[in-house]
Amino acid sequence: MACSIVQFCYFQDLQAARDFLFPHLREETPSGAVRRDPSKSTNWEDDGWGAWEETEPQEPEEEGNAYKTPKTSWLQDCVLSLSPTNDLMVIAREQKAVFLVPKWKYSDKGKEEMQFAVGWSGSLNVEEGECVTSALCIPLASQKRSSTGRPDWTCIVVGFTSGYVRFYTENGVLLLAQLLNEDPVLQLKCRTYEIPRHPGVTEQNEELSILYPAAIVTIDGFSLFQSLRACRNQVAKATASGNEHIQPPPLAYKKWGLQDIDTIIDHASIGIMTLSPFDQMKTASNIGGFNAAIKNSPPAMSQYITVGSNPFTGFFYALEGSTQPLLSHVALAVASKLTSALFNAASGWLGWKSKHEEEAVQKQKPKVEPATPLAVRFGLPDSRRHGESICLSPCNTLAAVTDDFGRVILLDVSRGIAIRMWKGYRDAQIGWIQIVEDLHERVPEKVDFSPFGNTQGPSRVAQFLVIYAPRRGILEVWSTQQGPRVGAFNVGKHCRLLYPGYKIMGLNNVISQSWQPQTYQICLVDPVSGSVKTVNVPFHLALSDKKSERAKDMHLVKKLSALLKTKSPNLDSVETEIRELILDIKYPATKKQALESILASERLPFSCLRNITQTLMDTLKNQELESVDEGLLQFCANKLKLLHLYESVSQLNSLDFHSDTPFSDNDLALLLRLDEKELLKLQTLLEKYKQESIRTTVRFSDDKDGVLPVKTFLEHLEYEKDVLNVKKISEEEYVALGSFFFWKCLHGESSTEDMCHALESAGLSPQLLLSLLLSVWLSKEKDILDKPQSVCCLHTMLSLLSKMKVAIDETWDSQSVSPWWQQMRMACIQSENNGAALLSAHVGHSVAAQISNNMAEKKFSQTALGTDWEALTDSWEALSLDTEYWKLLLKQLEDCLILQTLLHSRRSLPASKVSALQAEPLPRLSVKKLLEGGKGGIADSVAKWIFKQDLSPDVLKLANKEKDLENPDEPKEGINRGFLEVSEVEMDLGAIPDLLHLAYEQFPCSLELDVLHAHCCWEYVVQWNKDPEEARFLVRSIEHLKHILNAPVQNGIALMMWNTFLVKRFSAAAYLMDKVGKSPKDRLCRRDVGMSDTAVTSFLGSCLDLLQTLMEGKNAFFKDLTSIQLLPSGEMDPNFISVRQQLLLKVVSAAVQTQHSIAKDRDHSEEAISTSFEKDQDWPVLAVDLAHHLQVNEDIVRRHYVVELYNYGVDHLGEEAILQVHDKEVLASQLLVLTGQRLAYALLHTQTKEGMELLARLPPTLCTWLKTMDSQDLQNTEVPITTTAKLVNKVIELLPEKHGQYSLALHLIEAVEAIAIPSL
Repeated sequence: MACSIVQFCYFQDLQAARDFLFPHLREETPSGAVRRDPSKSTNWEDDGWGAWEETEPQEPEEEGNAYKTPKTSWLQDCVLSLSPTNDLMVIAREQKAVFLVPKWKYSDKGKEEMQFAVGWSGSLNVEEGECVTSALCIPLASQKRSSTGRPDWTCIVVGFTSGYVRFYTENGVLLLAQLLNEDPVLQLKCRTYEIPRHPGVTEQNEELSILYPAAIVTIDGFSLFQSLRACRNQVAKATASGNEHIQPPPLAYKKWGLQDIDTIIDHASIGIMTLSPFDQMKTASNIGGFNAAIKNSPPAMSQYITVGSNPFTGFFYALEGSTQPLLSHVALAVASKLTSALFNAASGWLGWKSKHEEEAVQKQKPKVEPATPLAVRFGLPDSRRHGESICLSPCNTLAAVTDDFGRVILLDVSRGIAIRMWKGYRDAQIGWIQIVEDLHERVPEKVDFSPFGNTQGPSRVAQFLVIYAPRRGILEVWSTQQGPRVGAFNVGKHCRLLYPGYKIMGLNNVISQSWQPQTYQICLVDPVSGSVKTVNVPFHLALSDKKSERAKDMHLVKKLSALLKTKSPNLDSVETEIRELILDIKYPATKKQALESILASERLPFSCLRNITQTLMDTLKNQELESVDEGLLQFCANKLKLLHLYESVSQLNSLDFHSDTPFSDNDLALLLRLDEKELLKLQTLLEKYKQESIRTTVRFSDDKDGVLPVKTFLEHLEYEKDVLNVKKISEEEYVALGSFFFWKCLHGESSTEDMCHALESAGLSPQLLLSLLLSVWLSKEKDILDKPQSVCCLHTMLSLLSKMKVAIDETWDSQSVSPWWQQMRMACIQSENNGAALLSAHVGHSVAAQISNNMAEKKFSQTALGTDWEALTDSWEALSLDTEYWKLLLKQLEDCLILQTLLHSRRSLPASKVSALQAEPLPRLSVKKLLEGGKGGIADSVAKWIFKQDLSPDVLKLANKEKDLENPDEPKEGINRGFLEVSEVEMDLGAIPDLLHLAYEQFPCSLELDVLHAHCCWEYVVQWNKDPEEARFLVRSIEHLKHILNAPVQNGIALMMWNTFLVKRFSAAAYLMDKVGKSPKDRLCRRDVGMSDTAVTSFLGSCLDLLQTLMEGKNAFFKDLTSIQLLPSGEMDPNFISVRQQLLLKVVSAAVQTQHSIAKDRDHSEEAISTSFEKDQDWPVLAVDLAHHLQVNEDIVRRHYVVELYNYGVDHLGEEAILQVHDKEVLASQLLVLTGQRLAYALLHTQTKEGMELLARLPPTLCTWLKTMDSQDLQNTEVPITTTAKLVNKVIELLPEKHGQYSLALHLIEAVEAIAIPSL
């Protein structure tokens, strides 16, 4: 439990940020940063625990900056800030800035880790020439009650040389800007709310302090929090609407003009402090003499400390209430849709004024309020010393100051004195770590009656000072105030130490109690390794004195570590000394740490580890129960169980055990439940597979199977509630663990029954054992195939595992899938070692069938007694769902094995003819990959293999010659070679034709010749496109194209080749030849076409062959090659849809006209009309149904049907049809026009005196609108006015009140009522 440095985040591409900020370093960029392992401690830890009080090492005397190089020290010249919640980092230089956000990604090793990626980059300057001087990332708390402790968002505060302080979002959007002083901003610092540890401690308010060369401005945290929230909400609303404006509340701040000091470099705002009565009288006497009067209550003051020169450190005190806070005029910038691009560049103010008004506003700076004078009360005068930085401790009682002499000085803030000094730390960077004691780790000491001597007392707090010395590349941790150095790490000379000194803004005493924000205190950014690290310091290091039990324990742990590293021939003495050391350790946590280091040692033998663990276990059992730590006792018991298991397995593997039972093919057939023919087929397939696999696999002779060091064994396994589990380890480690358990058993060199019993007794579940067994079997394929007897061993092992408890559920029946067998089948499906997978599947099928038969026999025996069971079971096999799944898997594995054997086969090719693309190995296959590959996956895999072997298309025909003999009339187009040449090619192929023929029989559809030629054609042209110099690839692709007998497929593949790969290069070559007027030279061909002149010649010949292939049987050369659509896109041409829509609307109109047209005979009753409607009512329904299939909007047809019904005066049917319309708002607008046509006909067409008088009384807008209506479109002009009134009311009902025509509809109601009254 020593001090440690831990990497918790990496940079995804820190080099890109550097190139953006330092363009002149872009050419000097190394190939890539290499990550380093976490830094190791220096040699000081090997000293005795009393050596902590020795003097610190001195800094080397050289003063030069030789250790700085632009490539690695660039981060020292940047403004850097990291949010304490680790959700945003800002790197800025001059006018540019990069915002980095964390993302969880997988590393090269497959482990998930957090990486900082660039979220935004751009320029932040608004005024010309201004540069960034300081930056802060302040996380703002969420106001939601359901918040889990994470901030709502993070605000970036940036100070500039112009005096402006600007606030941005994580996306670089400017929220607001403040000009509080016209001098450059020197430093930005923040203080957030902390719960007071003691009742007497003054509660500090949140604030943002801004340091200028002669002034300090403090902004109230609550005011800043509310303003930032309001500005962010305004940005969101303005982005959505574009014109909404909400003035945020003004900022409340105080501005103090610092006097009686020459220069100021840095500052620290201590907060509000209250003097004790004695200090109050002392201060009053110093200022006003012994006759000075004092107030009854001590005044509250805000304390500020500055560092610089004359004085070296200055102490300022501002009385609370002596000045009123100033209210700022917030300069606000709001993003909008039209100007978001400008915002991203942060190039200027944004608003809604004209361009000239904006320029005038920018030129006219805001009014700057004068500062309130504040004189320095006292300081540490040192005319030669110049302060460089000051860092306040988390509890506001101490402050560390660095100067130009290479010193680090520790100040007592309340007393204003220096209490400690460190030498030899030039250019040092400092920070603090505050650690709260964990009460559970506190162990009471004897004769200790203090309140801290028991686990019920208050938690103590320790503060540690972290110093990073870049010139020495060392990071040190010191215990304050006068404590020793407790940690030191070599971290490199180009890092940056970040200490924010604040947490989340916006909390209070109520929210803070329920929140548990995950914030860091300090971190180290290493640009060389591209990592971000933090320092972990145990609390007990603050108690490191000679009387501390914890310090003595740590000394014993260091002594133990040194002892474990030594090489001693006398192991007995080493064991005795280790046993004494671990028994002398008092603290349980430290004792557990010591035992872990002992068990992780590679030098100690197994017997030593077992004896030490057993001794510690016996010692703990002999102690009183109340004083024994249960966690340590359980830990020792679990480790002891693992050691006993390791010993048992090692003894079983070391025994001279050999099975003398002879093993023949008949025994294997009976074991796998196969007949003689099936076994012979299986052996033949495996033999071919083994022969082809030997050429592609390499095995080292010194591979030690079945041997596992005890250290590795203990690291891989862990106990959890008496159940032994395997930790998350790599696949290789998993196989090694399984080999340790089962390798000897699979070879018949260890007792299978004893091994299963030992593993089951140790607490390993059958499912875990099955997984380990299959991992070994499937990974050791070569050894398995060389020794057929291992199949018998696997059968025995699998039978024993299946008989264990909870292996196969007792409720499992034959009509359901057993999870036990499903686990085994999934392992076989996912395995790429198809030979071993096929054998294990046969064994699994045999064992499953045996168990299923036994269960069926047991059930059947209970129902019928006295039956001849032996005669019965020999002639039948119990049916089960698992058995059918096994048979399916066996067929799938057999197919995969045949295909994999083909892909393993090779032909001997001259090295000069093999391209680099052909030398790349093919990926191995599995059943899972074949199923996921889809219908064309098998043909695609074979096509890739044909490309690797560079087989001619005639070979594929040769392998399929038996099929050709069965179909002698099949056309032979595309074959250029004769059978004499084929026989000559066949001599160099070996077993490839037989394997191809076997694959054709196994996959008759997937490897049909046209399909295979199509895939080969595409594979060759894809590979040619990668390397156009390999002209033979394109030639071979055209050859495969010519062998495709299916004309549509051949034409489609040719079109895809032409449009995808050839047309651009062909056009470039044609344009080049037309430009040059002759055959172009090699340089021009490489520049314009991308290939050499010889490759261009071959390319043009191949293009000629392709075009000739397209022309055969089709006069397609003079047509557009893209005119034939191979696959429908699913999207119809809008012109076609429009024509279809017009047709359907005419059908609806014709149907309504036929049903409701007014005949000359006015005696047609309503009953006759309805009868006619019922007879022909299917036409509108049919039109809607056709609209669905013709991709026409069905609602348009429904609305047209309703309008036509009203147009013919059948209003009561129209009301019923309205219910089926979805967009009733559009329908209401259409019906409003129809209503206007009816009124226009009633008022304007007849032109009666009453109508003219009524028209004169109507509103002018309604009259104008009625005059624009064309009543000639009405099919029925004799609709009663009362019916029209109902229609107007229906329109009012359908129209929303905010609709533009709603007022017009209201006027129509008045007009209709006025017309209807005289008719009454």
